Amino acid sequence: MITFYPGPSKVYSQVEKYLSDAYQSGILSVNHRSEPFMVMLKETIAMMKSKLDIPADYEVYFCSSATECWEIIAQSFVASKSLHVFNGAFGEKWLEYTQKLKPGAKGLSFEPNTLPQTADIIADKENEVICLTHNETSNGTALPFSFFAELRKQTEQVIAVDATSSMAGVEFPWEDADLWYASVQKCFGLPAGLSVLVASPRAIKQAEKICDRDYYNSFLFIRDNFLKYQTPYTPNVLGIYLAGRIMEQVAPLSEVSDQTKLRAGAWYIFLAENGYDVLVKNEEVRSDTVIAVTGTKERVTFLKKAAKESGIMLGNGYGAWKETSFRIANFPAITQQEIDLLKKCLIDNSVSKE
Repeated sequence: MITFYPGPSKVYSQVEKYLSDAYQSGILSVNHRSEPFMVMLKETIAMMKSKLDIPADYEVYFCSSATECWEIIAQSFVASKSLHVFNGAFGEKWLEYTQKLKPGAKGLSFEPNTLPQTADIIADKENEVICLTHNETSNGTALPFSFFAELRKQTEQVIAVDATSSMAGVEFPWEDADLWYASVQKCFGLPAGLSVLVASPRAIKQAEKICDRDYYNSFLFIRDNFLKYQTPYTPNVLGIYLAGRIMEQVAPLSEVSDQTKLRAGAWYIFLAENGYDVLVKNEEVRSDTVIAVTGTKERVTFLKKAAKESGIMLGNGYGAWKETSFRIANFPAITQQEIDLLKKCLIDNSVSKE
């Protein structure tokens, strides 16, 4: 089955060999405070910073999931108040989760085909963290990087970004935000069970100011260990190993990003030419990595069934668009041959062919 599900999604084909290599190397049986593990972790972080062009003074950590990153940010970077700016289900879930830990967290919603107003975002200076979703997986929107640049100019507040559906797929303006995080089962082309958290010097100072050390996954506790290339708890050793191997094989992010954007542009043109309606009408806020296509409930059901019969899995709609949309992952591990097969299926089942 060829999967275009937007996470967990297709893993790189080389992962099969890397799994065997991991077993043969013995790394899966070593202690997470041993020299072999420390060397592997150090090399993986260095390779990730190099391939993703992460600034030298930003630090990289591995956690279990993007959901755990919600918890870490709430516990370790928010004393009492944060602002969550969202237009879809995952940004809203981040707010709801944070409110369980920090009741002072507030939300600012905006419509999917628009941009939030920076003046509204920075109005309350008491928000310790401004939380943004770069790529909203539920509806196929993305905040343009010009938005991050403008917001950074106007505030010194810590900016945290959920980049789960875009990290390792498109270039980031890293220095325009302070916390970037993502799970690896999307653009990284890796199995689920690992997340990447990238922190700026400003974010680290904020964590030191709050000085949270009450939990097994308190950021400062994690950082104390990562500075020694260790982890505070037994980690997903296989996931970290695979991340390092994938980072070795992939092209620099600038090249990957160019390909992602070219493919996205081709997808949007193809869909328009073949009678398909995309959910996001405003081109400025369309995602390059998750493409949402809309239609009637009956039409969407028909297309998902037709694709499945052709050996292709489309992504279900999500949240408010669950029954009236399907989503197409445009992640780097997906090959052009697989894209061509899906396009043929969509042509064969377009409205004009019915």
